[in-house]
Amino acid sequence: MGDKPLSIFQVSGRAMSAQLVRMNTTASNLANAGTVASSAETAYRTIKPVFRTKFDEQSGMATVDVERVVTAGADPTKRYDPGNPMADKDGNVWESAVDETRELVDMLETARSYQNNVEVMQTAKSLILDTLKLGR
Repeated sequence: MGDKPLSIFQVSGRAMSAQLVRMNTTASNLANAGTVASSAETAYRTIKPVFRTKFDEQSGMATVDVERVVTAGADPTKRYDPGNPMADKDGNVWESAVDETRELVDMLETARSYQNNVEVMQTAKSLILDTLKLGR
């Protein structure tokens, strides 16, 4: 991962970046809950980030990065709705199968993880400042 060992700030920063991607995918999922399309192929599908953990031997710390974003969850649901302008020739629409409850739980977990990393950075900063004060 480079010549220098990672700092706690780099580790927390990467974790916060990964959680930001997770929050954005969750927001996208919630924004598309209940949307309909004229085919199963064009209907919105839930997206989730895939995290990859990397171990830095010099610092002895692990970091996390987003490897990719994938579709996950249930397939869109076919529903007969002939009056819908998105309906196909048979009168069907496909509704996104976003599980709103699960997405809200993910959002809460993401916010907690992000906040935990903010606290790690604040604690590290405080310890560094206290160490510098010892030298006075």
